[in-house]
Amino acid sequence: MKILYSAIDQTVPGPHGGSVHVRSVAEGLSALGHEVQVLASPGDMGGFPAGSVAWWAMPPPFGDRRLRLLKAGAVLRRARAFGPDVVIERYYNFGGEGLLAARKVGAVAVLEVNAPVVDYPGSAKQWLDRLMIVQPLRRWREWQCRAADLIITPSTRILPGDVSASRVLQTEWGVDTRQFQPGAAGPVPFTRNPGDTIVVFVGAFRTWHGAIHLVEAMRALQAQGRRDIKAVFIGTGPELPVAQRAAEGLDTVTFTGAVPHESVPAALAAADIGAAPFDVAAHAPLQREFYWSPLKVFEYMASGLPVVAPRIERLTQIIRDGCEGILYDSRDPSALASAIARLADEAGLRQRLGAAARARAVDHFSWQSHCQALDRAIRAARDAHSHRH
Repeated sequence: MKILYSAIDQTVPGPHGGSVHVRSVAEGLSALGHEVQVLASPGDMGGFPAGSVAWWAMPPPFGDRRLRLLKAGAVLRRARAFGPDVVIERYYNFGGEGLLAARKVGAVAVLEVNAPVVDYPGSAKQWLDRLMIVQPLRRWREWQCRAADLIITPSTRILPGDVSASRVLQTEWGVDTRQFQPGAAGPVPFTRNPGDTIVVFVGAFRTWHGAIHLVEAMRALQAQGRRDIKAVFIGTGPELPVAQRAAEGLDTVTFTGAVPHESVPAALAAADIGAAPFDVAAHAPLQREFYWSPLKVFEYMASGLPVVAPRIERLTQIIRDGCEGILYDSRDPSALASAIARLADEAGLRQRLGAAARARAVDHFSWQSHCQALDRAIRAARDAHSHRH
């Protein structure tokens, strides 16, 4: 099939999860024999990736994703030139350009939903909608869901209640288990000494990623004399300065800054524990549902690292407590430090959980398996679409 993938507000290549996701899905579908073209924002890291996927530079106007819909004409022109069987669009309230193009060229419309379509309590969009009385934002995003022949999402709870289950593929995102594996070689952006236990955090440093909680846990461990446990923070983002200030005086904490995604596998392979201290209280939409499908967790698991994370319902479906990692009670301020200390002290447990995490990632959370499920769902949606038309 010919597949046009509209992800114009995603920068490829880039250090964030959205960039990794778009590239992995595009390349995964191409590997299954599809002809794939992607509309995206070009990254500043050497241009679009080489390979079988055709990349087209189409950033949103002025770099503002809220203006994405103004690109509807350009997306339609690309669709008419390419003649896709399928158009995939990454959902955004102010988007819809891919869905409109799919309708006009008679293609199957696939909507990839990574964020809540429904409002959460206190939503600014809900407040704005009510001011405008006719609620155009709600109506538009609900139209997007109705216009899609297939919706891909990690959680059905972020979709409107009237969306038929027959049009939804609920699935987690994934990881390249060939790239991320124990023993991955390459430069490592930190130093470890004999006897060290390295806890690694990879992220975009947003408030809900909870980096500050790992810093606090490291301060507690250092106060206990645990200088054998070191934390390495990889990445950058708005909360990085906050975490760095909180870590002042800690000689067991290292910040590497941004690292190219292709260098992350070696960094994870050189660590011992993967930390994902998410803080749902710091991001209002997550309080309705932890809709995130956390790439860092899948990458930790594929690298053979036991994962330490809060006991959140969605995360329990990915990491089984005592099987692939340790899930702690985020209401207990000492729980994260205790979980890390336990894994540092029990090498056998650490190795057992890490091996199980690797096996689970390979069996359930690879990009290959994700794209195979997506391929099956798209083919079924295409059959249903052809019967309706």
